[in-house]
Amino acid sequence: MMADIETVLGRLTPEEFDGLRALGPSGHLPRHLTEALDRAAGGPGAGRGYYVPTGSVSATGGPHVVLRSDVAGWLFGAASPVSEVQREP
Repeated sequence: MMADIETVLGRLTPEEFDGLRALGPSGHLPRHLTEALDRAAGGPGAGRGYYVPTGSVSATGGPHVVLRSDVAGWLFGAASPVSEVQREP
């Protein structure tokens, strides 16, 4: 059973989390971020439910993957706790 989105994303390092945010909701995930999601979800391959293939491939032949729509919605949507971060004046 897949852990909930907030729990899994909460297990990422600040750098990994910022990396996801920097890519935007439909950015292709580099290997280090898919590996980070796998780790946060429980181990090798465990994060596959949190990212999905786009149907295209990279120059090296590997599939491009993006965050699943509900994961991207949580991370970038209005309900995301990240969107409520206090900004310095």
